[in-house]
Amino acid sequence: MEALLGQDQSNRIKSLIDTLKLTKHPEGGFYTETYRSKTKTANNEGVLMTSIYFLLTSENVSNFHRISNDELWFHHEGSPIVIHTLEDDMHREYILGKTYNDACKPQHLVKGNTIFGSAVIEPHSYALVSCVVSPGFEFQDFELFSYEELIDKFPNEGEIIQRLTA
Repeated sequence: MEALLGQDQSNRIKSLIDTLKLTKHPEGGFYTETYRSKTKTANNEGVLMTSIYFLLTSENVSNFHRISNDELWFHHEGSPIVIHTLEDDMHREYILGKTYNDACKPQHLVKGNTIFGSAVIEPHSYALVSCVVSPGFEFQDFELFSYEELIDKFPNEGEIIQRLTA
């Protein structure tokens, strides 16, 4: 990790992983659940809300996946992130970062049932974000996609599908 990121970046990543008790996430990156509501949804099928810290580095990506509920992302530190979505038969990009302008916002909503993935923008860097899911996240609602599963539906998006699939 140090060779690609540099000593300072590598030390900061290690510090965040240790301090926040992050573990590897199945989609890529590192995470820890920070909040799980004790309040149940009206239909009593799950919790009202969950929240995680999520860390990506330039050495890994968040592979294309889908969850059933809305997910609100908040940028905390490091490189901006591009959130890639495959929706309405096309690829869209949203930039999440500390800057607030037409191109970059410090928070972004990914609507439920949207196929999405993400990657840091700056080389040799990392990004720390929080993600809030409501109703709360359950791994049974998590679907990770392969290249083969996406390329037929999005034939013009082969490059990004290749980059954001395991």
